[in-house]
Amino acid sequence: MSKLELSYSGYVCAPYLHTHESIELKESWINSKNIEKLFFVTGTFSSESKPYFSDSTNHYLLAKFKDSTHISKDFSKHNQEKTAFVFNIKDDLFQREVQGETNFVSVYYIEYGENDEDLQEIANLLLKRAKIEKAGLGNMNTYCLTSPKFTFPYSENILVIEVTSEKSHQSVKKYCEQTRRDVNRKGLIMTNLISLSLLEQLK
Repeated sequence: MSKLELSYSGYVCAPYLHTHESIELKESWINSKNIEKLFFVTGTFSSESKPYFSDSTNHYLLAKFKDSTHISKDFSKHNQEKTAFVFNIKDDLFQREVQGETNFVSVYYIEYGENDEDLQEIANLLLKRAKIEKAGLGNMNTYCLTSPKFTFPYSENILVIEVTSEKSHQSVKKYCEQTRRDVNRKGLIMTNLISLSLLEQLK
């Protein structure tokens, strides 16, 4: 009997390399019912996460998807030389209306503290930050033609936030950094994995 694959909604971040594969993937996502939104973004990896993803690039396609099983099929056809990241959201911490357009997505990993009290404390701290529109907890899968040198140890403890702001990406990055520091002051180790500045909406 085949193993039942659990399905989640979430985000996928695929390297945009101006290759045939990248362009085909972009076209298929523009036409896919599984993709709710699609953006062209720049990605900045933190100094802590960079050693795990030494093949990282600057430009990515960021898509919000409804069903993760379709995404794994997409990468069976369009896998590339650089790593793609899939963030499956298992628990939505909150979602609320914020004036303006989402212009930044920040992804973190929590080094320890998987109990409900810790997660509730993180959710409460994020709720105090008025520009955060959405926050979700989940896990991460990666796809790449070459195997990574090191295994990323925090793939099961991923936190994704969407930020809405009219300010510059640099200013929003500082805002997210301050948020991270607020969480860490409480003794919960939340580390930035990748910051995604949304440059252009493709869908």
